[in-house]
Amino acid sequence: MLKKFFCFRKYIIFIGVFIGISATVLQKLGNPANMGICVACMERDIAGALGLHRAAVVQYIRPEIIGFVFGSLIAALIFKEFKARSGSAPLLRFVLGFLAMIGALVFLGCPWRTLLRLAGGDGNALFGLAGLITGIWVGIFFIKSGYNLGRNQRTYPLVGWIMPLIMMGLFLLLLFRPQLPSGAVFFSSQGPGSQHAPLFIALLVAMVIGFLAQRTRFCTVAAVRDVILIKDTYLFTGVISLLLAALVSNLILKQFHPGFQGQPIAHTNQWWNFGGMVLAGLAFTLAGGCPGRQLFLSGEGDADAAVFVLGMIAGAAFAHNFATASSAQGPGLWGPASVIVGLIICLVIGFSMSNLGKKKMEDKK
Repeated sequence: MLKKFFCFRKYIIFIGVFIGISATVLQKLGNPANMGICVACMERDIAGALGLHRAAVVQYIRPEIIGFVFGSLIAALIFKEFKARSGSAPLLRFVLGFLAMIGALVFLGCPWRTLLRLAGGDGNALFGLAGLITGIWVGIFFIKSGYNLGRNQRTYPLVGWIMPLIMMGLFLLLLFRPQLPSGAVFFSSQGPGSQHAPLFIALLVAMVIGFLAQRTRFCTVAAVRDVILIKDTYLFTGVISLLLAALVSNLILKQFHPGFQGQPIAHTNQWWNFGGMVLAGLAFTLAGGCPGRQLFLSGEGDADAAVFVLGMIAGAAFAHNFATASSAQGPGLWGPASVIVGLIICLVIGFSMSNLGKKKMEDKK
């Protein structure tokens, strides 16, 4: 009965409201505007802090990412759901995480930030939201065609502890800020990377989110997928609650600024706002969940989800090193090309890992 306590609809609504309000409050306390919580952006900042990219304005070890994993870990241990598991096409999951980040940084946001940008009045987020839904819809086509990355299996307990241990290492780097001969750890002195809420407040809020999200299985991508695929609105009510709570909170805090021009950490190239999130939405759907959900799964011992997270961090490094990430001026030099190539790769993965690809291979035999 205790395990089922959080399974009622009112709790998924509560977690949506909590995330929406928390994101706007964290923004008020110092996080970048319309980016109170953005998994993609925060993982990108972590990549910068470690020196994996050298974009000086986006380098900071975000405690929110650490808190998501810690909160999920605590919930999984309390409710005896921590299970070390792996083996579900980890290399493909790394590639999907890499491509999801490429798409997200062309749009400049993950599914959560898409909703938070919209709640802050950023009209450009409408095109990102449309792209996200389109990408999920394409992913559903493959799911209906038998797409499957295979089952993961129980493995040695240490494997499940790797991601929490990585997060502990990041937390120690954030806390002590060692200055190594290489210059690492890097922290931005200006730009979005220099804007952050107080460390322990952000960590505590994120841990609560991680705990509740692990219990309720909160996931923005799965919410849209379930509505389209099986007409189930359980998760979707949480997503709508997040959007409405963030909107109301922004109005109260006077952080709602409607329009398209001059929005924070955003651009107005609507074609690639749309296209970037088509790629991200498709990659998230093929991987089985949004970036937040992947962090929560990694906290409960899922090494395949952890590989996806590492793929996103690698993708963030690539995006800034190879000029695919967008800025306020628009998509990077190679941003559009990276989206097109990424979509082709995702389509190949979807085709190959579904009955469509299997049937073609059987016909050749």
